[in-house]
Amino acid sequence: MATSVSSVAVFCGSNTGVDPAYKDAAVSLGHLLAARGLDLVYGGGDVGLMGVLADATLAAGGSVHGVITRALEEREVAHRGLTSLEVVESMHERKAAMADRADAFIMLPGGFGTLDEFFEVVTWTQLGIHQKPCGLLNVSGYFDSLVGFVEDASSQRFIQENYRELVLIDADASTLIEKLETWTPSTSEKWLDRRTR
Repeated sequence: MATSVSSVAVFCGSNTGVDPAYKDAAVSLGHLLAARGLDLVYGGGDVGLMGVLADATLAAGGSVHGVITRALEEREVAHRGLTSLEVVESMHERKAAMADRADAFIMLPGGFGTLDEFFEVVTWTQLGIHQKPCGLLNVSGYFDSLVGFVEDASSQRFIQENYRELVLIDADASTLIEKLETWTPSTSEKWLDRRTR
């Protein structure tokens, strides 16, 4: 049975990167979420791709819920024009709150923090902590090497093939959202049969 999606958490950089395509993709995704009536959940910042995404979603009439730590809020990087802003004490609380509020996840270009957030929710799906689809928007091939790593990890049997498929990948945001909306959870067990290891 496909997952019901009404809100999407997006993980992305607190910088805009070098390629203008990253910023363009954040704007396009924000407009698309609003047009499809999907609420945006994100890290609450007013900087980088995070701020671009939030502003684009709001400008298109969408709803945006931010979650930020108190430390980051005090550094004045919090977005003050959101539909709602939740302030938490730790990064762990921030990630948990975003995951709780979202029905699906998308990763845009970003750095260590973006990768950490995305692969944590992928792992939670793998372990059955939640059953929510996770999509990677591969803007201008930014994630090509990461996709290659995941493929290598799967071929080396560190990632089971059915769990490799937990990461939905597309270069087109509309197609990626359609994949999120039609995704069905895996019914297999996390751990391999000991006889096949």
